[in-house]
Amino acid sequence: MMDPANQHGAASRADPGPGHASRPDADLLIAGGGLVGLTLALALADAGLSVIVIDSLPAAEREAVGYDGRSSAIAEGSRRVLDGVGVWNRMAPEACPILDIRVSDARVGQPASWLFLHYDHRELGSATTGRQRGPASARPAPMGYIVENRAIRRALLAAVAARPGIRHLAPAQAQGLVREPGRVRVTLADGGSLTGRLAVAADGRGSPMRQAAGIRLTEWDYPQSGIVCTIGHELSHENVAHEHFLPSGPFAVLPMVDDENGHRSSIVWTEKRELVPAIMALSPERFAAEIQHRFGDSLGRIRLLGGRWAYPLRLQHAARYVGERLALVGDAAHAIHPIAGQGLNLGLRDVAALAETLVDAHRLGLDIGLGEPLERYERWRRFDNLMLMAATDILNRLFSNDLPPVRLARDVGLGIVNRVPPLKRLFMRHAMGLVGDLPRLIRGERL
Repeated sequence: MMDPANQHGAASRADPGPGHASRPDADLLIAGGGLVGLTLALALADAGLSVIVIDSLPAAEREAVGYDGRSSAIAEGSRRVLDGVGVWNRMAPEACPILDIRVSDARVGQPASWLFLHYDHRELGSATTGRQRGPASARPAPMGYIVENRAIRRALLAAVAARPGIRHLAPAQAQGLVREPGRVRVTLADGGSLTGRLAVAADGRGSPMRQAAGIRLTEWDYPQSGIVCTIGHELSHENVAHEHFLPSGPFAVLPMVDDENGHRSSIVWTEKRELVPAIMALSPERFAAEIQHRFGDSLGRIRLLGGRWAYPLRLQHAARYVGERLALVGDAAHAIHPIAGQGLNLGLRDVAALAETLVDAHRLGLDIGLGEPLERYERWRRFDNLMLMAATDILNRLFSNDLPPVRLARDVGLGIVNRVPPLKRLFMRHAMGLVGDLPRLIRGERL
């Protein structure tokens, strides 16, 4: 592995060592150069804090076509966070607005139930919060956007490269942490180390930083895997997102921006884990035929575009989000079922809350690595994350079966919600990330 000190001029080996009274290398050391870690780095740097991002992969590898075939649902609240850190305009041309969401109960190869749930962005009326002003504020905001992860990552990396106050060390692997008087030392796989006032674990579900801190997990595997890919189709998706609940799990068809391939959508296909190897081994034509069999012909003929990926699904939740000079964000703190497409949105809400607490403490001259700033962040985020984790787990268990009494009850439930406008609007605002005690970035305000 290339020594990050040699690659970037960051003297990771030049630190004087434990007990030395020198100034830390940075205010914040962020382990993890994914979507959440890079967004947090930008938010903090904009507020005058110095940041080092310790990234296990080179930027070129993270941007490669074959690295990550997923797309993400970006809720309106998350769009405001990305706008607040200066990256939304970079990725907006590749973000497809979601204007309608249609949720239905179905069986493979059969018509969906006549009891369904339809969300239309026009039912929310005009946007009433955020930065929009003037005539644009009278337009109903989309409920969210579908963006390829590669496009989000490319925009974030470009912004980080151009932002003073951020050092992006890649490739470099954070392995452990040692608390010292007034600072924390993060040890690297190459034998070097870096010091900061606070370390942030944004290094994913298997977080080495969380493990080094001895933070326990509540976790279990789902008997499902998520298959993701991009399809081309003959007819326009009209900016409609579909979610069919099949006995094996939810099957989502999410609208994407058209390109040289024509009309495109992203597939998130939850399937029984034991069936996934055989499905992944199908020819592109047979694979596309299986998608068509599950979704139907409303988009015309379907074809596979590019690769396909499968990910085992699991739920996990850290026993605590903070420790002495350590905070956990994103998948390092929590991982949920993709049934509602909220995984990245939860991580970005973590970013907005942590950035606000740290920036406020910094402006007051407080130690950002201890006490109230970290406790406030955990109080702010833990309940919201737990509630959504519980909701997605219950929904998956409720809809991933074909028992007639349960099927009837859930169909009736969908139909009732569809016919009660105030309840439906509340669910829509929850999905948009615009309910509850919102951080300033999600309100569209500056830190």
